[in-house]
Amino acid sequence: MRKILAATIAASVGLLVGAGTIPVAAAAHTGHDSGGYTPPAIDWGTCTRASLKARNAQCGFLVVPLDYAKPNGTKIKIAVSRINHKSTADKYQGVMLTNPGGPGGSGLGLPVIGETVPNGAGDYYDWIGFDPRGVGSSVPALSCDVNYAGYNRPYYVPVTRSLEKTWLKKATDYSKACDKAGGALLDHVKTTDSVADMESLRKALGAKQINYYGFSYGTYLGQVYATLHPDKIRRSVFDGVVDPRRVWYDANLDQDVQFDKNMDVYFAWIAKYDAVYHLGTTGKSVKAKYYAVLNQLRKSPAAGKIGPDEWNDIFVSAGYYVYGWQDVADAFAAWVNEKDATLLLANYAEPGAVGADNNYAMYLATQCSDVKWPTNWSKWQRDNWKIYSKYPFITWNNAWYNAPCINWGAKPGKPVTISGKKAPSVLLISETNDAATPYAGALQVRKLFPKSVLIEGVGGTTHAGSLSGVACTDDTIANYLATGALPKRVNGNRSDKQCEPVPQPDPTAVSTFSKKTATGESGRDVIRAATPRG
Repeated sequence: MRKILAATIAASVGLLVGAGTIPVAAAAHTGHDSGGYTPPAIDWGTCTRASLKARNAQCGFLVVPLDYAKPNGTKIKIAVSRINHKSTADKYQGVMLTNPGGPGGSGLGLPVIGETVPNGAGDYYDWIGFDPRGVGSSVPALSCDVNYAGYNRPYYVPVTRSLEKTWLKKATDYSKACDKAGGALLDHVKTTDSVADMESLRKALGAKQINYYGFSYGTYLGQVYATLHPDKIRRSVFDGVVDPRRVWYDANLDQDVQFDKNMDVYFAWIAKYDAVYHLGTTGKSVKAKYYAVLNQLRKSPAAGKIGPDEWNDIFVSAGYYVYGWQDVADAFAAWVNEKDATLLLANYAEPGAVGADNNYAMYLATQCSDVKWPTNWSKWQRDNWKIYSKYPFITWNNAWYNAPCINWGAKPGKPVTISGKKAPSVLLISETNDAATPYAGALQVRKLFPKSVLIEGVGGTTHAGSLSGVACTDDTIANYLATGALPKRVNGNRSDKQCEPVPQPDPTAVSTFSKKTATGESGRDVIRAATPRG
């Protein structure tokens, strides 16, 4: 799944704590699961991240093989965090592993979401966060080219052969930089490798089974884990459900269509509040203004930095979630009405320190090696121009975001055939118009997991929006986590329970979104920050 490149880079919340590997003995094993490997105990200590420290969380490292087929070989370290349960022993429900998505999202801060589960149901679990191998504070962590997403890049839409060749070279150069920086790590960052790490983490925690809460790509990680280890998983929540049939090239084409449709919803929302933004009284007129500015910026970038690509990137977040609609509209209005680029610059953060592109690098490292991508550029041309002709908003942005996969250095794997026939209950959550993980994926996973139940946020456009304060959805999650009970599964290819979506904001009222606690980040803040490209 995806997010704007600037936001991906800005959201790199893990700290690089060093590079390299460490030698540890292990039992012999071959294959892509943890098998007979028994990890050493995690040496828990104090967390340095403020939001975790304020909650008395514990942090440490899980030691795992770089290659589970060579368990006596090179070892790497997975950064792990834990917020212990607050319930009495008789109500304790076990460990809850979490993943924010991406791939490439840092999950170290994610255990704070336990406190957002209504009715204290999160208190029954030990909430576990981890930075997947190659990500954030795990060692080593991948960084390829921190300057890749600089300001005023070449126009995304390859309207000339020169632009096309420029972007192809940029994508190839990035894949080469990753190949050089990643070394042996690049061959061992598939979804199956992370699943094996989850099994090692289960063992290190001394748990017979895990519970699991995954967002976006994290739902695919959960699907693979439940397929390979159905007896090791207890309760699961999959929010923003990936369609396993479409990994990964086709999934990105699917996104292009729904993002364009979601932007029409967003432009209509701006028009509804023309008294606030003064950008037009119809969605059509606001949309026309968006594209008019984009074309103007091709000739004269705002503040010399925000060209058409950066302009498009800034708006992509509005296709993902309703949370930031006001921020984007404020920036849109300030530029159109006052030629003030301050808010545009604030919404597009240029790359910073070494390692800042870790999220993007690991997004590619996992998706490019999970499965073989088309290497014939003519197919990419044909598919993307066809979609662009009707749904232009994000199509070429998305194509170039993923284009390094064409020449990726690691050998691609074969995706696991997902089956939930042996898996226990799963709660699926999706809004009808989720663009990052289109709704068809939730229906497909519902078919594959016969003990699953699907909540639909009817008509909504927000991706992975659970625990946002919608009582219908969040109370169902709480009841499931507390008791294991799910709504009744209905007949047919449809959702089992219909809820309100995450509501559109009202710019004339005080926003209720992303409220922060006295101890820093809320769970929703962490999810939004840590989920690259979704």
